[in-house]
This record gives sequence, C-alpha cells and structure tokens, in this order.
Amino acid sequence: MAFKLIYSVVLLLTLWSTAGCDFLVEGVLQMECHDRYFMIAVDLAATGGPRFEAVDETGTYAITEDYAAKCGYSIGVLSLLGLVEFRASYFSCHTEKDDGFSFRFNLITTYDGEDAYYALNKTCSPPLPWSPREVTCEVNYMEVSVRSEIPCPAGFSDNWSTLEPLYSASTQDWQVTFQNLDEQLPPMNLSQARRKGYVFDLAHDRIVFRTPYGQPESYSTEVNGIPVEVVHATVFSRQSWVVIMVDMIAACSMDAGSYHSGYMIWDTPEALYPSLGSTQISLGLNGKLVEQAAAEQKGFIMARYNSTVKIGIPYNAEGGYRKSFVSNGIFEFYIFNLYLKQTSVDERHEETALRFHRTLVTPLLPSSLFTEDQTDVAEGEFTVYLGKVPRDVELTSLQLNGQEFEVPFSNAKTYTLTEFSKENAAMLHKLDINYTLIAIPGNDPYYYTVSVTALMAVSPPSFDASCTVSGIDFKLAYRSFDYLWDISIGSDRLTPALAARRGYTMSNDSHSLLLSVPLFTPGYKYQDITLKDFLGTFTILVRDHDTSEAKTSTIKTCLFNTTELIICSTNGWMTVVADLAVVLQSGEIPTKTHLMNSLCVPKEVDGTRVLFSFPLHSCGSIVKLSKGNVTYQNKIYFVRSENVTEGMTVQCTYPLASLQRLFSIHKFESDKEGFGNIIPFVEPTKAVPTRTTTEMTTTVAPQRTRTPSLHLPSFYPTARYIKVYRVQNQLPYLNKGTKETMQEKRFPRF
Repeated sequence: MAFKLIYSVVLLLTLWSTAGCDFLVEGVLQMECHDRYFMIAVDLAATGGPRFEAVDETGTYAITEDYAAKCGYSIGVLSLLGLVEFRASYFSCHTEKDDGFSFRFNLITTYDGEDAYYALNKTCSPPLPWSPREVTCEVNYMEVSVRSEIPCPAGFSDNWSTLEPLYSASTQDWQVTFQNLDEQLPPMNLSQARRKGYVFDLAHDRIVFRTPYGQPESYSTEVNGIPVEVVHATVFSRQSWVVIMVDMIAACSMDAGSYHSGYMIWDTPEALYPSLGSTQISLGLNGKLVEQAAAEQKGFIMARYNSTVKIGIPYNAEGGYRKSFVSNGIFEFYIFNLYLKQTSVDERHEETALRFHRTLVTPLLPSSLFTEDQTDVAEGEFTVYLGKVPRDVELTSLQLNGQEFEVPFSNAKTYTLTEFSKENAAMLHKLDINYTLIAIPGNDPYYYTVSVTALMAVSPPSFDASCTVSGIDFKLAYRSFDYLWDISIGSDRLTPALAARRGYTMSNDSHSLLLSVPLFTPGYKYQDITLKDFLGTFTILVRDHDTSEAKTSTIKTCLFNTTELIICSTNGWMTVVADLAVVLQSGEIPTKTHLMNSLCVPKEVDGTRVLFSFPLHSCGSIVKLSKGNVTYQNKIYFVRSENVTEGMTVQCTYPLASLQRLFSIHKFESDKEGFGNIIPFVEPTKAVPTRTTTEMTTTVAPQRTRTPSLHLPSFYPTARYIKVYRVQNQLPYLNKGTKETMQEKRFPRF
C-alpha cells in the first residue's frame, strides 16, 4: 500500500535548526528520545519524499497510513520548511522491549527512480517513571497501558506470564470485549481483535492496548459540551474457576480548537478519568512540556470552569507556525503542535497520566496590508513603504504608472514621472503603484494598488565644487526635474562637444554630472598672480531651459601654485611667469632683466624666475598680423656677456574675429582669450635697443630659437588663458573690399 501522509500541513518551522545537530545519515537531521516516544526529523528536500520501514528479527514492515495508526507510529510532513517528523511510541510494534526500548527503522529515499536504504537505530530509556495508568491521545491513534501487578487475595498467584504471547496469532486463552454507551458487545479472541486493527501487548510488566481512531467498537460522546472519543475494552481469561479481567479504557478529547481574540483555544474535560481533586496540567509546543506557571509566563492561558480545562495559545507563541494564503486578498493561519499532559489521582491514590498530541489550526485571518508614504519632496523622490507583508509572501512584479519594473529594483535605473502641472514654480507628480504578490509556495497572485502624489517646488540645481592640484571639479547629483534647466559656461551651453573642444573632462549619466576643468582652459579668471601662487576662478551658470535666463551660478575660486605661465587677457594685458633657467648655465643668476623697453622691469624676481605684467601695446611690443590672427610679441632680456644677450620671446595671439576694436583707439577689447607662447632666444647685445615712447621701427638680428627643457606639470600649457566675451567684430583700420595681404607692422608703444 502506498504511503499516505497522516497529516500534511505547510508550516514555517523554526524548531528544527540544523545547527548543533549530528547528521547521522544523509538527510537525517535529528533522532531524539522523549518522555514517551522516539522522534526522527528528516530533511524532505534531501530525501526526495522519504518512506519508513520498521525492522525486527522477523523482517521489515512498510509503515503505511493504516499500519502507522495500528502500530503506534505517526508521521507529520512540514512541507514549507522541507521536513518530515516521525514519532514512534515506546510500545509500538517491532520495538525490542528488553532493558530499554530499541528502535530499528529503514529510511528509504528515491532519486531518479532508484531507492536508497539507510538504517536508523536508537535505544531509549524513558526519562520519567511510569504511572499506574498512562493514556496517549496521538494524532492518529489512542494508546493505553496499565501495570500488570494487580492486588489479589492471599494465596493467589499474580503471574501474568500467560499474557506474554498476547501478540501471537495462536493464542486463544485471552479474549476481549468492547462496551459502548448502550450495550456490551460479544467477546472476541485476540486474533480477531488484531485483524480489526487492535493491538494488545505485554512489555515491561505493562499491559498495552492501542487502537486507531474511528473504529466500529469505539463511540463518540460529549462531556460538558466537548466531543470525546472513547474505546472501552476489557481483556479477560478464564483459568479453571478463576477469571482474570483487565479494564482498558482510552478516552480522548476531539476538540478541534477555536480562535478568539488572538488566542487559539482548546478544551478538554477535566474528569475524563476519576480524580479526587483538580488535575495537574503541564503543556508546551512541539513535544516540549513545561509546568503551568512557566507556560503562563510565556503567554499561555490555562483556566478551569464547569469541570473543563481551557487552554489558550497566543497567536505569536514561540514554537507556533504561520502560513499565508492568497484568495481575493491575503490571509494567514497559525498552526500549533500542542503537547499536553494531564495527571489525575483516583480514590485508591492511583495515578493516571493522560497525554495529548494535537495539531491546532486557526481559521483564515485577514492580513491587512498598508502603505506609508515617506516621499521626500526636497529630493524629488517617491518613497512608499508597503507594510505588514507576511514573511512568506513575495513581491513578484511592480508597475509604476503602468510601466512594468523588474523586481528587485536595480540601483542603476531611474524613472522620471510624467509632469502633470507646472504653475507658480511648482510641479504636481502622481505615482500609481500596482504590487503583485504571491504566497510561497503558490502561484495565485494578489494585486495591491495605491496612488500617491507630491507637489514639488522646483528650484535650479546646485553643483558641489572642489579644488584639485590641476584644476577644479564640479559635481551635480541629478533630480528628476533637473531637465527644466540648462548648464552653461558663459554663454555657451555645456555639451560633450563643448567639453571636448575646450579640454574639459565630462562624465554624464542618469544619476549625476561630473565636470573636471583643468587650469588654463577657457572659462577661468585669474587674480593675485605672484611667483608663489595665484587665484583661479571658474563659473558655471544654470539657465532656464525655455527663456535662457540665468537663474543661479556656482562660482569656485581656488589657490594654485605658480610655476611658468602666460596669460593673455581679454582687456589687453599680458601676464608672464618665466623661468630663465632654461637659457642659463647651471647655478647662474640673471641680472638686469627687462622687456624690449628697458624701462619695463619685472614686478617680482626670485632667482631665475621673473613675473611681468604689462599692456599688450606697451613696453615695445611688436604687433604681427596674419590671416585671421593678430599677435602681440615682446621679449624678456637679460645680459649674459658683453656681446650676447639672451632671453625669451613672449607673445599673445588673438583671433581677429574676436576683437571689437583694434588700433582705432587705444583700448583693447576681445571676446576670446589669447593664446600665449614663451620662446627662449639668443641674440647679439648690440641688437638690444634702448626704447623710447616715440620709436616706430627697430632692426633686429636674426633670432635663434630653441626649445626649452622645462620640467613643468602637464597642466601648465603655454597657450590658452583667461575667458573673454564675444562681441561684434570691428576692424576699422582695414579698407573694405581690399584683397591686401596684411604684412608684419610695427605700432607705437602705449
């Protein structure tokens, strides 16, 4: 007969933790001796739907549903956690009952159609002494045992050895009769009783009687309104003129329990067996008994009234289990494996110990989900919590405003909500959320929907700026509404093409904008230049996307170390920091340093380093015109010997298109910064003129140019400096329509 489950419930079981357990064979988590039974816990996943066989000296016996109830076994499948719990009574069939109780079982697992057998053996000694009468109300059978020492008149032997072969099919001496509410049934021999599913045995000087529930000879009744199943068996033997009779009564409460105000309530009559006073109660879950006082400290309720014992188990009791269920909503139910011992003492001071194993299940209870809106309007982020989600319920999918999203969310993805309205610098956003949840295990979905809104004041974005050795870094963390603004450098909108053209390093994704601006790239302004350091300032503007009106700006000024630089400003000044060491011999210090006009001397000198700052039209500067450009050139001189003067040529080149005025008035204006160069040279001393303010031309000896061997950081180029503003081109000194090629010209110094 195929194995059927005695009861199959889906549990969230925390009792069987593998921590600290010895793995006896593959898939076996634990084997324990309890007060009146032996227990095996098996990993369901590891054993692939296990089966059990009982083993004794006569052979092996498959433990099916019917055989388990008759022979004192119970099997519980805890499928959610993937466990099987097997219990065997100490008086179960095939148990060797010598000094202790020895159990032998085969665990059978099946993989790919192949069976594997594992032998499980254990010997137990009951930790508690036996009461004169003990009754066990298991989930699938009733069992009663009484001691065999019965008081007799003097001279009569108390020898019960004839009961030893009770289980043997050849025994005819002993008979049993059953009694129900109305009549005494005809007696039958023990072989007939065994064929009906009853078991009688003698072990450890105790007479044992066991029966499955629902036998024809048992009957149901009510005691104080509580359903009770009773089987009343009397075994007897006629030996000569003496009749020996043993009364075996098993009575068990069949109350299924009820749920009320957060408690699972279970009732049993207090007087199932005669008692001189109140019965003693100890109870617990999952086979662990504690005394009444200790149980009450854990939240259990035990009350007596009208000869009834009422047990209350809190819904969140430790050792209880819960399970979610989806059906047009989310529901939950709780499961409790109640273990209760009830002890009574009769008028002869004989003790009866009654033990119950009961699986109690609450009705389906609604599990009310709720949402908590913690949207941060300032950050522009919806944050919505879904609360009271049972731990065995999973979110499988999510829709936001009708768009499907992967679960769990990826931090790499963002979602911009549709703008509903934008008035008076405020924006209304609405988020419709559709949660799809399922109970595990299971496939039936439950949909939970909620809508949240946020009225958001829209403010321009703001950059974080930081100084680096080589420039300034800007960072902008995007908000969902930052698309309402444009970022610009001056009048030019910041784009990847602009950044590449100007030498910026730009990283832009859906989360943030990172902009690294190296020194001396377009957009900087410089102040307080000395041979030691100088200030560099860079400005980023935020403009309204629709009107291009500048709303806010981020201005960052940093202090940088000065090495060699040349700055060609938009207002017509050249600022140069040069290191003459490239044209000097090692250790040599220059003297009499000046520009082409010897009256123009450095603002600062530090060894071989000099600082000049002068208007482009002054200090003897030479102006050179070429196609599309104008170059202002001057020279830094120092006397090297009586015949040779060495130095450096410094020059600023401007595109003609960016110059607003040129030569018509003595004012320099450009909407673009110039490009500068510092070029070492050597020329005869006689070629160095003494300039006056009226000189127009000078004969200059051929110039020897050599590339400086400067060891400068890469962020100090010799060209592009200082941001300027674009204006209309004006070249008043040119005759319109002429095709004359501009030649190098000298202009007065100013």
